[in-house]
This record gives sequence, structure tokens and C-alpha cells, in this order.
Amino acid sequence: MHMPASVVQAFTPTGALRASINLGNPILANKDAATGEPVGVSVDLARQFAQRLGVPLELVVFEKAAASVDAVRNDKADIGFFAIDPARSEGLGFTAPYVLIEGAYLVPAGAGLQRNEDVDREGIRIAVGTGSAYDLFLTREIQKARLVRVQGAQGVFDSLHAGEVEVAAGIRQVLEAEAARSPGLRLLPGRFMVIQQAMGTPASRGAEAAAALSAFVEEMKANGFVAEALARHRIQGASVAPAGAQA
Repeated sequence: MHMPASVVQAFTPTGALRASINLGNPILANKDAATGEPVGVSVDLARQFAQRLGVPLELVVFEKAAASVDAVRNDKADIGFFAIDPARSEGLGFTAPYVLIEGAYLVPAGAGLQRNEDVDREGIRIAVGTGSAYDLFLTREIQKARLVRVQGAQGVFDSLHAGEVEVAAGIRQVLEAEAARSPGLRLLPGRFMVIQQAMGTPASRGAEAAAALSAFVEEMKANGFVAEALARHRIQGASVAPAGAQA
């Protein structure tokens, strides 16, 4: 895939490709246990895109999705990896999703809640990570229950363990791991949302740059790169988005 000089310039105003990496979503990125360096599907995609542009890669690393989004929106980074959500659309251009992730609920084993539909009722408090994809989604969807916004997945779990909430919302894989570590917790069956993970760039970079990034994502899905990255990093609970899938 040839990158015109105008596209390279649009993505690299500093001379390097600055990629915003969110460590708050372990399906996409983690720190390598041995080196401490960021690794994961999003890092692999960023490296591949930098190679296509023929420029150095600089990783701009954050612990939370909201901060990672803000870095791209404010031109502190050139690309990022985010869940598609209407609340994030201002100032950003998204590709179609490359990975689909399930959002689920975690509850105490003895809770009377049995289905996702049972959660939205008076007196139920749901812990969510501030600014996360499921926070944005549930803010629109929840009518009767109350959202309790905390910092990151650990804050969500701490709230549930302390009895400050009745339900923890999050990424299925992350919740499953917590349930395995903590007897007395269980996941509600099914999912309350599908999180569509996409690449994004500042809207100010223009239509040509946005089209080039979208074409890159479609190629990475079609040629097996995304599937191989998921397998290489031993990621479960995520699937490659269909070709051309849109939010």
C-alpha cells in the first residue's frame, strides 16, 4: 500500500508517528513482564503503520482510555486505538473497527441478578471506569440504576468488593480474570454491549489521511495480521471485526 507524501506529512508533523497507547485495556496493550515496554495488538498495528509511512514510531502511553483519546484529540498524538462511541466523535476520525470485544457484568455470587436486563432497576449501583467505552454506553442506556464512576478496572473491582456497588461493568475477559481470582463473584451470562475497537486520528489531519488509515485497517484484517496478533498475544474474548464493519 503506497503512502503519498501528503499522507506521510499529515500523520507525522513532528517527523515521527506518535501512537497513543491505552494500557487500561489489556486486550489491546500491556507492559511486557520482562522489559516493561508496551506490547500488544495496538502496539503491533502502530509499528506496522509506521513502517508503511517509513517513519520512526513513538509510543505515547496512558493508563486510561479517556487520557489516550484526549491525546489524539488535542494533537499530542497522531493515531490512537479507541472504542468507537458517539461521545468521542468530536475532533476525531475513526476507522471501521478491527476488533470486537464484549462488555459484561460481574456480580456477587449470591446476588439476585440473573440476566443483563435485571441490572437496570432502582437501587442498583453499577461501577464503571470513568470515560471507558462502557461508561459512555451505559450513560446513554441506563434509565433506573445509578452509575458509580471510578478510576480504572481496579477501582471498579475495589468498589464491588467493598459493597459500594451491586454490579461491576467491564470487558468480559478482564471480569473473568477477576472472578477466577476472587471466589464469590460470577458473570451474568451474555453481554450488554459489543465494544468496537478502531484506530483514530485527529480530524484536522484531513480526509486523505483518514482514508489511508481506514484502508490500512481493512488490509490488516483481510491479510490475517490482526488475527495473528491476537493469537500471538494469547488474547481471548476478542474477535476480528468483519471487513468493512462500521459503527
